[in-house]
Amino acid sequence: MANKEKPRFAIGPKGLRLMLAGILVMAAGFILLMGGGVKDPRVFNYDMFDFRRLVAAPLVIIAGVVVEVVAIMRRDKDEE
Repeated sequence: MANKEKPRFAIGPKGLRLMLAGILVMAAGFILLMGGGVKDPRVFNYDMFDFRRLVAAPLVIIAGVVVEVVAIMRRDKDEE
């Protein structure tokens, strides 16, 4: 009698949900980066250098990458 196990994926359902959450967090960070442009290139726009674009958006993107790494590296408790 052959031992037939169910095929297991490397990332479980909880990991896939975490990966989706990480992608959404990164997308939110890129949305925070948008804007700050002007129609006339001779006019300087200081909105380009505000807190949202220089600090908040990169931190949100890095947080999304951290969530992705956690989603890939975590193990489900039922595997152990």
